[in-house]
Amino acid sequence: MNAAQAKELADRLVEFLETGTPPEGLFAPEVFTDLTVPLWRRQAAGVGGLVALRHEGHPSPGRVPRRRLDPTPTGFVLEVEERWEQGGQSWYCRELMRADVEDGVISELSVYCTGDWDQARQQAHARDVELLRA
Repeated sequence: MNAAQAKELADRLVEFLETGTPPEGLFAPEVFTDLTVPLWRRQAAGVGGLVALRHEGHPSPGRVPRRRLDPTPTGFVLEVEERWEQGGQSWYCRELMRADVEDGVISELSVYCTGDWDQARQQAHARDVELLRA
């Protein structure tokens, strides 16, 4: 996949992450999703299943302040940092996504997530760990 195609699809995937609504034509109707979080794994078939899986974990809209995109021969790998508000708290997670693309749409999406960090976890991390890079 060329870099321009990968960027266009990755931008639209980020739009989905931020809004919870998939842009038209982003996913194949039968898209397969494989989500791994700490100590658990879930899968979904079809766009409706993918959206339901997303809303179970992140029901609120959010933002993706950082990302890195690497095109692959069959799609792309996208690393993101997500932030959102829910239940009166600010939440955070990091995810790595591998997208397989067929006919210009995402046909398979594997997501590896750090797990959702509430404010207490973020504060503990900031207190106990000095990151070399943000």
